[in-house]
Amino acid sequence: MIVTTPDQFRAQLRNDWLTADSAAVPRAVFLVEPADFSLSRQAARDNSYMDLTVGVNPGLAIEQHRDLTDRIAACGVPVIRFPGRRENPDDLFPNNVFGTIPGRFIVGAMLHPERQQEARRCDIRAFFTDLMGYREVDLSGRDLVAELTGALVMDRSRRLGFCGLTGRVDVRGCEAMHDAFELALTFRFDLKPEEYHTNVVMSVLASRALVICPDAFVDPEVPAAIGEAFPGHVLEITQVEKEAFAGNCLAVNFNDLFISAAAWRALAPEKRRLLESWDFAIHAVELDEIEKAGGSLRCCIGEIF
Repeated sequence: MIVTTPDQFRAQLRNDWLTADSAAVPRAVFLVEPADFSLSRQAARDNSYMDLTVGVNPGLAIEQHRDLTDRIAACGVPVIRFPGRRENPDDLFPNNVFGTIPGRFIVGAMLHPERQQEARRCDIRAFFTDLMGYREVDLSGRDLVAELTGALVMDRSRRLGFCGLTGRVDVRGCEAMHDAFELALTFRFDLKPEEYHTNVVMSVLASRALVICPDAFVDPEVPAAIGEAFPGHVLEITQVEKEAFAGNCLAVNFNDLFISAAAWRALAPEKRRLLESWDFAIHAVELDEIEKAGGSLRCCIGEIF
């Protein structure tokens, strides 16, 4: 079921039919290393978090990326690392292109041509289909736009989706992702024009907590309704905190929460304490070089369910 208004979403919550019957956290993750790190002019057309005038340091980008993978692995989470490709500067953000549910590998329908090339990568497809034995659901050849877990934030346990419409996802794309991820309920809404991905303005942490920037939504009742799905575990962030990518965080298991160091520094002290009070061990990773590309930590991590 897909709902499009706060009242419809609240009605489904009140009906109390959503059940926590699926895995809340991944069993492994995968990342794609930045190769000769650069900024994508195509992405910059609709990504207001980018500034093409800044210089970049490819060596620092790959050093920060490898530190991220090492620190995730140190938490006991298996990490798969694929090589990047110089012709695809945004491929270090694979969660927009490739996604999974148990037994199923999903390929997104990307807006920009560079990212459409990523979706055709034979090695990543072969890893999931031939090695892992997952069934492939390929959205990339359909007449729609669906940038997977960039556009769609999920409470995996309850199979509950939150899809903010932007240029990176359309109505058909939302419907296709709802089916591909086998969601029970998806709430579709509008984000403000300056936003490009839902996962920059909100995160669901291990299906038990929510980080959200209310100012990023067209209708203020939408974030209020979303918050009702996580009673007592909602962290609201400001526009400034959101622009530092505080909403782009990820719990890699039930206890370890990863966030960029810049985002952690931007959070007000009482908000840091609130996250810690929810029994999360915080891992703040320096990713300032990678963040010049208009994404942050969560964007770098694909989840394997």
